[in-house]
Amino acid sequence: MAQQDEQLTEVEFLALVRGNPVNAALLDRLPALHLPDAYLTAGCLFQAVWNARSARPPAWGVNDYDVFYFDPADLSAEAESRVESRVRCAVADLGVTVEVKNQARVHTWYRDWFGADYSALRCARDGIDRFLVAGTCLGLRLDDGQLYATHGLHDVAAGVLRINPIHPVPALFEQKARSYQARWPWLRGAEVP
Repeated sequence: MAQQDEQLTEVEFLALVRGNPVNAALLDRLPALHLPDAYLTAGCLFQAVWNARSARPPAWGVNDYDVFYFDPADLSAEAESRVESRVRCAVADLGVTVEVKNQARVHTWYRDWFGADYSALRCARDGIDRFLVAGTCLGLRLDDGQLYATHGLHDVAAGVLRINPIHPVPALFEQKARSYQARWPWLRGAEVP
């Protein structure tokens, strides 16, 4: 793995992500489900980079695997549950938890869970854009494997934890950054504005 301050190319990033056999299986199997505007995203991606830097197995510390999709046709919890069931059936043999969320409906439940308003999103990438830590705003599109990196790959490669300027929530960012630093002590924080 590159030194902490070096760049990470997209090819290197994809190789690290696919080094986690669960990621590889999800990226290989889920396109067949034809989920609209769907991405593999969140910790299973950036943790592969940090684990490589820490000489840990690629899946170390991954609690679940997140799939975002965007389907404004049915915003019901039941429709989302049906999609989640399809995904879980496709990967049941992997023995992992896959969290599937329709980003078109996040605004319908966000206030109840987090106590704050959340504007309606226009696509799955909008949900990725709102992760608390800038460098973790990453997704791999399921239909073609294309990388979506809101803020690029520098922060994740360099181990910089910077508040996301698109969705700045200082208190939650601090919590998340401390949690990451407890598991990967070499990560360094950027000051909260």
